[in-house]
Amino acid sequence: MTDNDLAKTDEVLEQYKDRAGNLIPILQNIQTKLGYLSKETIKYISTKTKIPVSEIYGVVTFYTQFRLQPIGKNIIRICHGTACHVANASKIADTIFEELNVKPGGTTEDLKFSVEVVACLGCCSLAPVMMINDKVYGRLTSEKVKKILAEY
Repeated sequence: MTDNDLAKTDEVLEQYKDRAGNLIPILQNIQTKLGYLSKETIKYISTKTKIPVSEIYGVVTFYTQFRLQPIGKNIIRICHGTACHVANASKIADTIFEELNVKPGGTTEDLKFSVEVVACLGCCSLAPVMMINDKVYGRLTSEKVKKILAEY
């Protein structure tokens, strides 16, 4: 952990000091500040809060909101809902994985992109669909996907 990471973590821990049932808010706030929860951060939290590392890991691995690895600057969500599936979402996903050289749920080496496969983005009339950060891209083809990724 860097000195900056320690300072941010200490700031959150101080905010929740002496408050019962504070582990999840602590983890959420530290993750917001640091981007993810490293092993070192979890050990540090354990030392400062006297909560066993195993208990913290149990919470972090139970809830999908927590990340143990850094995420990319841009989050790509590929819809695999029924409408997108029928509209060949798997081909769109394969194009993304190939273009970025990343696996589902992974992050590119340069930390530019993280890719998630999701059950539904709620944009069925635009199938197949992906979202990059908060922007929706619909009626995708492999060629459109390549052009969109090049913009980032």
